[in-house]
Amino acid sequence: MPVEGGSSSGSASAVRHPKQKRKAHSLSIRRTNSTEERTPGITRGDMLEGQDSKLPLALRSNLLDLFGQIEREFENLYIENLELRREIDSLNERLTGDGQTIEGGDPTKGALKTKASHSTSQLSQKLKTTYKASTSKIVSSFKATTGSRALCQLLKEYVGHRDGIWDLSITRTQPVVLGTASADHSALLWSIETGKCLLRYAGHAGSVNSIKFHPTEQMALTASGDQTAHIWRYMVQLPAPQPPPDVSAPCDEDQDSSDREEGEVDGEGPCEVPTVRVATATLKSHQGVVIAADWLVGGRQVVTASWDRAANLYEVETSEVVHSLTGHDQELTHCCTHPTQRLVVTSSRDTTFRLWDFRDPSIHSVNVFQGHTDTVTSAVFTVGDNVVSGSDDRTVKVWDLKNMRSPIATIRTDSAVNRISVSANQRIIALPHDNRQVRLFDMSGVRLARLPRSNRMGHRRMVCCTAWNEENQSCNLFTCGFDRQAIGWNINIPALLQEK
Repeated sequence: MPVEGGSSSGSASAVRHPKQKRKAHSLSIRRTNSTEERTPGITRGDMLEGQDSKLPLALRSNLLDLFGQIEREFENLYIENLELRREIDSLNERLTGDGQTIEGGDPTKGALKTKASHSTSQLSQKLKTTYKASTSKIVSSFKATTGSRALCQLLKEYVGHRDGIWDLSITRTQPVVLGTASADHSALLWSIETGKCLLRYAGHAGSVNSIKFHPTEQMALTASGDQTAHIWRYMVQLPAPQPPPDVSAPCDEDQDSSDREEGEVDGEGPCEVPTVRVATATLKSHQGVVIAADWLVGGRQVVTASWDRAANLYEVETSEVVHSLTGHDQELTHCCTHPTQRLVVTSSRDTTFRLWDFRDPSIHSVNVFQGHTDTVTSAVFTVGDNVVSGSDDRTVKVWDLKNMRSPIATIRTDSAVNRISVSANQRIIALPHDNRQVRLFDMSGVRLARLPRSNRMGHRRMVCCTAWNEENQSCNLFTCGFDRQAIGWNINIPALLQEK
């Protein structure tokens, strides 16, 4: 988690301890069989003294006793195994003899033959069913691996931050650029096509925990560990586009990338770029880390979420607090606004998320949802009437705004889920995990793909956030993590849905 007023380089760049190599020492202790009789007149001390070893005599004697006990245990197991084998052979002989007698023409044992055949057929069917079930899982896993080829293609890597990246977002106006928020106290704007850094915002005195762009103007909203949120304007000029690299990988590749050092990043940081140091407006009414912020529909108001357990609604023009949204029992972790309605959802470490309704100017209502058992790391709206929540309890749940008593779909994963995102057109959920994985699911909870992660591509540390860009008939997914880089992916949506 971000820390207040400072860099999280200590947490974001864990120290790798060198592996301790242990020197192997050989013990020249002669093992004595438990049934073997020692030579008369020779004691254990004489036996041990006659061997070359640097170990003390008492320690060697103790080791010899332990080895003897181990050998006796193995001997007992071996004897039991032989007895079981004899019993199995005896049973097999009896079954074979009964079968021969029945087939020999004794009509009085016809019922026994029928019963024995029925039992044998049941056992055989059970074995076949178990075998088919286990092999079908293996075959299905091979199908998933081979069928998801070329679904995800590496678009670009965005390298330049000096600490972990907490959040990223795509502008909603032209020119379309990528924004990243980092624990190094800065926010950067990037050219999506070239990966070049275009602008740097350095107005915060603490970790920048989130970044969101105005729906119609060239303004950005950032939240920080310095207990403030800043609104600042930007102007960028896109460089000439470059041909994309021909690099593709299967979406289920799962090679380890531990060969690289922690914090090691390919490429160099951004060169001298324009820097904005002064905010247009500073929102500073919180008493703790501001962990997230977002624009309400229309862009005239913003909402912020803080570790002081409150969310505040501000007027952009005056920077004044309109509403203070209180009620959470622990620190807030995220906030999100509906794309077309005046709705806000806040999530918290108290295992709940709350839906705030500002559609009626005279009154605002709140609903509390308790569908998780651990910290709710994020809850986001979809274009339709759904809310998707992710949690440290390793689940993601899809809710219907019209009936939120229980989720309509639950996704269970193997790792904590961080800031999720949902594509606007195809409604595909992107899940960033603590274990460096990024998985794609549909709204019904069906897994579609997993982004590649290997020594050549993918994140090398925890993935913190995902964001979609569906401009110009293409679908791009952007991810960021503690390895100080953001990555752009081209997602082949038709092939993805066809695999489904």
